[in-house]
This record gives sequence, structure tokens and C-alpha cells, in this order.
Amino acid sequence: MGMSEEEKVFKDPVHGYIYVHDPVIWDLINTREMQRLRRIRQLGATYFAYPGGDHSRFSHSLGVYEVIRQMIQAFDRNNYAWPHQYDRLAMISGLLHDVGHAPFSHALEKLMDMRHEWWSVAIIRGSGTEVHQVLEGVYPGFSEDVAQVIQKTFANRLIVSLVSGQLDADRLDYLMRDSIATGVDYGTFDLARIIRVLEPLDDRLVVRRSGLHTVEAYLLARYFMYWQVYFHSVSRAGEVLLTTVLERARQLIFDGQDPPLTHPALHAFLQGKPTLEQYLTLDDSTLFNAFSIWRGGQDAVLADLSARFLDRRLFKDVAWPASRDPLLSDVGSVVAHCGYDPNYYCIVDETGTIYYDYYLGSERAPDSESAIWLYDKANDQMTEVSSVSLPIQAIAHDHHAVRRLYVPDAVFTDPRFGKILQDA
Repeated sequence: MGMSEEEKVFKDPVHGYIYVHDPVIWDLINTREMQRLRRIRQLGATYFAYPGGDHSRFSHSLGVYEVIRQMIQAFDRNNYAWPHQYDRLAMISGLLHDVGHAPFSHALEKLMDMRHEWWSVAIIRGSGTEVHQVLEGVYPGFSEDVAQVIQKTFANRLIVSLVSGQLDADRLDYLMRDSIATGVDYGTFDLARIIRVLEPLDDRLVVRRSGLHTVEAYLLARYFMYWQVYFHSVSRAGEVLLTTVLERARQLIFDGQDPPLTHPALHAFLQGKPTLEQYLTLDDSTLFNAFSIWRGGQDAVLADLSARFLDRRLFKDVAWPASRDPLLSDVGSVVAHCGYDPNYYCIVDETGTIYYDYYLGSERAPDSESAIWLYDKANDQMTEVSSVSLPIQAIAHDHHAVRRLYVPDAVFTDPRFGKILQDA
């Protein structure tokens, strides 16, 4: 691997410094497609709840690269068998794993039913992108290798597990980064020690037996971050409002009443058929600009929703278990009576995740692909981590979703709404 003459360094709040020695990685960082990530928030609308949480996808992508670089260094220090011919592939796959992210993180993915991984791979494979040209300069077909790592189809499973797994570089960076940015201290964990206790063994990453408590702290940090940050009711209120604004704009386009022209690519995106070139012109500022224009437009619903998002006049929420769904039509009547269209001002939001997923089924053995394995070198023995950890058992079985009803303030203070909640 050729090395650049000069070491490049980024100052970073998570890793202290991020080091770049490989000129190919430096060239990738400076592509148009990677620089676009500076203009996309890592945490979407979470800044409504945590004002510090407005860091970019770009800083996270650099962080994932750095975690993989540190992992490979640690493997060397510990004299572990690591296939060095894949160093560059692993680090570049980490750097580019989010290159196709939509504006405002995940909210637009759900709206358009398009996952960012699909766009990442399209950028990596797309002959017209700067990223593709840099990758193909390494050797013909290198871009395809990177695409396969991100798609989890690459033949070497060990390389895939560094980018996509229970203890992958992506999760290790975003949990620390999001925790530091938002100020949620118990989302932090000992990243340096996690890297130190990881060992490449055959086709997977395992954890040295002595690293059990470090892994417990990491999984608990992940659990707390979901509950305190990603599922925070105000974070979700921002995402709900963002999605609702765009759904209204899309409906107007389908009805032939185009909202005021903002960015042509945004219209193509809302219609569900952007080209790759159009997609790459979209970022958070595209949406902010659209909302700023729409708030003064003819459509009262779109104008109000856009203004609410820009001015942080979010909907209020109340817990809404599925058993209450038969009452939604009654709530809709109250919403309409208050002067709002229930299609846009009465939203049930459901979100949830699995904090540690290791079983293929309740009666099946641990799934070797998704489990975290402790490795006892002295006895050459592997143990699935939850079988020896009560804290991990507890969160592994916490699968309940968060379900909330979001309506405007005026509906909340209406006595009829209060009565529906009372009778529920």
C-alpha cells in the first residue's frame, strides 16, 4: 500500500485525532459525495431535544474509518492473525458506509421507502461519481469489493463484521459521538478498551473473556442512548413533523397543485424518482430552504407545518398503546373541530429496536452471525455473551416498542380530548 508523504490529521471530539496516511483515503474524503455529508445532520431532528446534537454525517464517517484503523493497529500490537491485504478495503468501507445518506438522517428513508445503503452502493458503483473514480484507481473492481462489504455479501466475513455487526465500528463511533454531542453521559463507554479486547478469530470478531464487563457497559450505553436520545419524545416529535411536512408537499405534487418551486431535485425526490445526480444535490439546507419558502405559500396546511418545523412549534404527545386505536376516529373528530386536518395533525408514531439480537428463534441456538462471543484462549472455548451476563439478558429481552400519539397543543387542551383519554 502506497503511503502519502505527509500525515493528515483531523481534530475530533471522540478520538482526539483522526489520522490519514493513505492518499486514496485522503482523495475519497475530498470527493464531492463525501463533502456532501458535512451538510447532513447525523441525528436528524434530535437537535430539537438536544441542541448540541447537530453534528454531521461527515464527522461520523471519519470516526468509523478511525475506529477501524485503530482496530487493525490493536490486532498488530497483540500479534493476532489479521489479513493485512484487506486493510485498505476495511477502512474505506467504514469511511463510505453512509455516503448515500438522505437529508435529516433516517426520516426521509421511511417517507420514500428507500434505504440509504442502496444509495451508498449506487454512489460507489456509479461510473459518474468521484468516489467511484477514486476507487477504480486502486485496481479495477475495487469499487465492487467496497460495495459488497457494505451490502454484507463480501466473501470475507471478518471484513464485513468490522463495518456491520454487534460490535462494529459504525455503532462504536455513533454511540460515543452522539453521547458526547448531546451530553448524555451514560451513553459513553470505554472505547479504547473495547478495541483492546476484540480479537479476529477465523471469520469473526470475538471478545477476550476478560472483556465481558466492557461489553456489558457498551450494550447498556446503547440501551440508554435509544431511550434517552433516539426515542426521546421531542426527538420523535421533530421527525414526525418533518415527515408530515414532506407528506403534505408530496400530496400537493400528486394532486397537481405543486408547492412553490424550491429545488427541482426535491420535487423529483418527493415523486419517488430522483436520478443519482439529483439525489446528490439534496442536503439539509435543501429542506430548510423549501420550508422557508413553503411557510409563505398558498397551501395553509403546508405553510403551517413548515412554520412549525422552522420555529420548533412541535406537536405534543401522549402514550398511545395499540389498544387505543379504536379511539383514533374520535380523536380525529376533535382535531377537525379544532380546525386541523386529521391526516396531518393526528399522527401515531411507533418506534423500537432490539438492543442485542442473538437468537434465530426462541428455541434455537444463538445465531453465530449476530451473537457476541467471548473467547477463552486457555481452554479454546467460545461462550455467547448473554449466557453469562444478567444485564445483557435483561436488555436482550426488552423488545417493546414506543408508541405515541402526536397532536397540536390546541387539541391537547380541548376538554373532549381529555375525556377520550380519561375513558381510554
